[in-house]
Amino acid sequence: MELLINGEPRTMPAGLTVATLLLELGIRGERVAIELNGEVIRKEQRAEKALAPADRIEIVSFVGGG
Repeated sequence: MELLINGEPRTMPAGLTVATLLLELGIRGERVAIELNGEVIRKEQRAEKALAPADRIEIVSFVGGG
């Protein structure tokens, strides 16, 4: 299925959830924020939130510094 991830089109397997998308992308989910079609997805929602073709996903990593 085609998804728009951080503004770039990507072809991903069908049947993904937000949690399995992160696994597919090799992203550890502890320090990222996810937005799906303009809605922020809480960590506890990721395993149940199914993705559909043409979904828009923004993944933002938190970076510490000082």
